[in-house]
Parts: sequence; C-alpha cells; structure tokens
Amino acid sequence: MKQDVIKQIDENKLIVIVRGVYGEDCIKLAHALYEGGIKMMEITFDQSKPDEFYRTADAIKAVKEEMAGKMMVGAGTVISLETLKMAKDAGAQYIISPDTNEEVIKKTVEYGLVSIPGALTPSEAANAHKWGADYVKLFPISNLGVGYLKAVRAPLSHIKFMAVGGVSEKNIKEFLDAGAVGAGVGGNLVNKEWIKNGEFDKITALAAEFVKNTK
Repeated sequence: MKQDVIKQIDENKLIVIVRGVYGEDCIKLAHALYEGGIKMMEITFDQSKPDEFYRTADAIKAVKEEMAGKMMVGAGTVISLETLKMAKDAGAQYIISPDTNEEVIKKTVEYGLVSIPGALTPSEAANAHKWGADYVKLFPISNLGVGYLKAVRAPLSHIKFMAVGGVSEKNIKEFLDAGAVGAGVGGNLVNKEWIKNGEFDKITALAAEFVKNTK
C-alpha cells in the first residue's frame, strides 16, 4: 500500500492542503477537486484547537470512504504521536508535518505510512531523510524562492523535495522545473469564500489549471 501512495505522489505531483473544512463541505470539496484532476488531499489538524482534533480524524475517515479508489487522503500538521495515532486510526495514507520531528517520522515509518515532514535547512532535510522520511517538504518555499530549492537540492539530490507554502497555479511549474518532485497547495486553491457560497465549480476549474501546470 505504501508503494501505491508513493507512486501516486510521484505521478500526480500535487497534494491539496485542506484546513478548517469539515463535514459535508469537506466531502463536496473532495469531489470538486477530483473533478478538476486532483487525486491527493491532506486534511490538517488545527493545533490551536486540540479539542477539535476529532473533526480532522472524522473528515479523513469520511473522505477516504467517499473517495475510495479515486483519491488518497493524508493528514497534515501532524506534530505529535497523539495526532499521528489519530490519523492512522482514521485511515490516513500519508503523514505531513510542518517540522522535522524524529519521533513522529520514525513512528510513521513503523506504521507503514508515507512520511512527509517539513524542513527549511539542509541539516533538517538531511536528518529527516536519515530518520526514514519518504519526502521532505521544503517549507515555506515561496519566502525563499526557486533559487533556494536549487541550492538545497544541489548537495542533497538524493532527497525527494516537495515545495510547500505559497505555491500557486502561476509558480508551481517553476518549482517543479527546479527539481521539486511535487508541491503542496493550500489557500491558493481551497478558497474558503467559494466553499461558503457553494461555488465548488470555481474550485474545480482552478484545480484543473493547477493540474495542467504540473505537466
């Protein structure tokens, strides 16, 4: 199963980051993204609201069941063993973090899930890889730009980097051309106003634009 997830990431290159969208809206969003060609969705834990972690777990489970065979669902902002266990139990297929946490990475590997921790420096990226990460999320990439990605990749070309943080339909191709194997996209695609207004067709159209620019 893990190899299937890795194959999906390598082939499709795009993981959509979903924050603060739950219940029926999350299901509708998943369908809208899929219709636009998206096949991977990361549902994040809100670390400022630990009492609501269950909402993320419920959303992961619901979307995975609804989109079975169509979309692979992961958990985001996983920075503790508690949220990692919740994500695993909910059926998350990959684990994404904003930080480089040895304990979380190693336990993710032990669970047989795909590990995608966040790193900014070469040392963090190298450590993440050493501890078993399948990919390293270079974050926040837009603040540093394509040049930084190229500079970090030069000595660490054995690591699969994903560009995350400020990636848009306009710049995603630049990061991929610079050597990122994929990208994570959040607010530039998951427009909360469109969701609130039920304008899921706009999300589908923009998703298609993103997918086109990964080719």
